[in-house]
Amino acid sequence: MIEHPAERAVAPDAAWVGEGQRLGAEPLEAFFARTPRLAVAFSGGADSSYLLAAARAAGCEVGAYLVSTAFQPAFELADARAVAARVGVPLRVIEADVLSQADICANPPDRCRLCKRFIFARVWQAARADGFSVLADGTNASDDPARRPGFRSLDEAGVTSPLRRAGLAKADVRAASRALAARAGLPADAYLADKPRFSCLATHVPAGEPLTRATLAAAARELGM
Repeated sequence: MIEHPAERAVAPDAAWVGEGQRLGAEPLEAFFARTPRLAVAFSGGADSSYLLAAARAAGCEVGAYLVSTAFQPAFELADARAVAARVGVPLRVIEADVLSQADICANPPDRCRLCKRFIFARVWQAARADGFSVLADGTNASDDPARRPGFRSLDEAGVTSPLRRAGLAKADVRAASRALAARAGLPADAYLADKPRFSCLATHVPAGEPLTRATLAAAARELGM
């Protein structure tokens, strides 16, 4: 795949960024060494797929949790199932009716923050029921707190972002994913190293326009789905 220059960029911390997302705070190996059991908020994207595979390779006990909503296309769940099976980690799919959430579906400027709060609450509920006390996600060092309204929800929900804390930019994650797959004797894209970025369908509905099955379907058609 052709690497986008932005994937080499490292986004600085905003003043309000929490310790769980502190840029360059801790090498990934150190995080795994002190966290032998963790739950991963799994999206089926390149970042959380690498995190899941790397945690398993480090000998951690890992649970993968994917929240399935109307905002995600079907291929995300298919990709997540394939990676979890390849890594040998159980995947728990949590069905969540996001369209019943009036505050989110009003599509306000902070919709992403509200939605992530909704999602992480459900992941935490399932992860705690399974005995996990640490929840990690795939936020990386290229993800810019100043440009992502949902970034604040990470600290609010008590989520740790090991890739960002390790200072790994998107391009670093892709390279590390390929290297990890090679060490396992797998194809370079086994952990979705080459998967393009994909924002949820809700981001493709104009701000302020209500999020409904119809507007989401229209967005999917615009994207050629």
